[in-house]
Amino acid sequence: MNEKRRVRVRAPELVGRGWLNTGGADLGLADLRGRFVVLDFWTSGCINCLHVLDEMRPLEEKYADALVVVSVHSPKFAHEATADALAAAVQRNGVTHPVLDDPDLTTWQAYAVRAWPTLVVVDPEGYVVAQYAGEGHVHAIDALLATLVPEYEERGSLTRGRSPYVAPDPEPGDLRFPATAIRLPSGNVLVADAGSGSVVELAADAATVVGRHEGFREPNGLVLLPEGVRDTVAYDVVVADTVAHQLVGLRLDDRAAEPLAGDGRQWMQGDGTTSLSSPWDVAWWRGRVWVAMAGIHQLWTYDPATGTVEVVAGTTNEGLVDGPLIDAWFAQPSRLAPDGEVLWLADPEASALRRIVERDGELVVETVVGQGLFDFGFVDGPADEALLQHPLGLAVLPDGSVAIADTYNGAVRRYDPATDEVSTLATGLAEPSGLLVDGDTVLVVESTGHRLTRVAVGSSAAASGASHTTGRPTTDVRGGEVELVVAFTPPPGQHLDERYGPATRLVVTSTPPALLREGEGRETGLDRRLVLDPAVGDGVLHVAAMAASCDDDGGVGAACYIHQQDWGVPVRVTPDGEARIVLPLGGTA
Repeated sequence: MNEKRRVRVRAPELVGRGWLNTGGADLGLADLRGRFVVLDFWTSGCINCLHVLDEMRPLEEKYADALVVVSVHSPKFAHEATADALAAAVQRNGVTHPVLDDPDLTTWQAYAVRAWPTLVVVDPEGYVVAQYAGEGHVHAIDALLATLVPEYEERGSLTRGRSPYVAPDPEPGDLRFPATAIRLPSGNVLVADAGSGSVVELAADAATVVGRHEGFREPNGLVLLPEGVRDTVAYDVVVADTVAHQLVGLRLDDRAAEPLAGDGRQWMQGDGTTSLSSPWDVAWWRGRVWVAMAGIHQLWTYDPATGTVEVVAGTTNEGLVDGPLIDAWFAQPSRLAPDGEVLWLADPEASALRRIVERDGELVVETVVGQGLFDFGFVDGPADEALLQHPLGLAVLPDGSVAIADTYNGAVRRYDPATDEVSTLATGLAEPSGLLVDGDTVLVVESTGHRLTRVAVGSSAAASGASHTTGRPTTDVRGGEVELVVAFTPPPGQHLDERYGPATRLVVTSTPPALLREGEGRETGLDRRLVLDPAVGDGVLHVAAMAASCDDDGGVGAACYIHQQDWGVPVRVTPDGEARIVLPLGGTA
């Protein structure tokens, strides 16, 4: 009896607006033939995508002459689709392989990608051999290559060689992609300079460099501790070192630094609070340091007196869900601004301004501006109609209103709680990511401008009025019963980890909620029967999947892994739509 042969799928051509990190050369699959290729579909504002860029570095080094990584930039936001924004993102994130600019999602659609990030493995003969959605899959690709590299080398298909990567020329300057700034008791200004991996001290003029604290990976957040707290601990400032997954205590007089929280590893499910995941900002509120844990869409706290780290808000699911802290969903929380009994929060992936307040004796999350994960724009007016685009900075103004660094709109916006209105203070800025109130002006940290700029508090400008929805392909599905399947196969040499119960988990919700008549909620297993309401029409299915696997040998040193991904699947209910939705979590083709 003949064994049924697997159908091999030829990898589609790489098509886009152009290439970066190639010295000006355009590449095609033919130029990469003879080596394995990993296509990394990403968008520059996605924290999970940035995690994958870091995860891939050891793999690129290990298989340097047999593997070429190509980052395919398929943008979510309008600003990310501009060539200048992509060039800055490639430099800021230290991407050291070729990058295809895919602003129209042409290559994304050709490979049937559904989520950021997605990794596709192409063999030396030009065929797709595996696809993985989400982060944490590098060990799976490593195991796959360990099997396939000798096989293809033996049959003469593998041709070892150098990567076509060409490094861009560095830009000079005192600051390199600064993220935020705080004023010190001395009057000087401290800047988290993300691109240089340092914390830079400027003189009172906020321009002259007087000191530099080295040794960070990518600092994005700073908080000066209250004087009484500084007197009892051995440091003055807490630094959120995002890429190092750590909080670091910085002493100003001798520039000494010490890790406070995080062991340097990225947090994964089951890690407790020993590891962190891309802490982006820190703020002092209610007697503790609050941490915007962007990598897992949560808020944590750190107590300098005891060293205690706690999870205080968020489920790790990405979205825009209000309510009690522990039940709320966040979308890459990235900046915090305390104001008395209110903690303001910038949630960039949902283009949202949110706040934490006490209601009836309980802290709750409320959305002030923001429509959801895929709706954004540049619209002033009533807060429930106003639109932002990936805001990364906040500051409370003297009159109690909130200034917003509307990063991807290149603007500073203002929300007035008294009128519940949003207006615009300034436009034409280069990715503003941090704000510091300084008398009757606001110091704006222009990240891609590599500078600090002053904007008068009383300034006024006009929003463009643009409104956008993320331009991803919509899936036509039929009304009524639909089967949802998350496809997952353990990597070579691994098995599902069922030592402590089910090895998989699936969470399904929808926007609007009425779209799902049945099938909402959290269950084990990666298949789900859904019932969609045809009267609702268009909507988004929010799907979060997790699978655990372990090495087959099970001996000393055997490792276990978590595979996880969130999808937002735009759907349109039509009579002749599909009755089955398949989402690839990971596995060979």
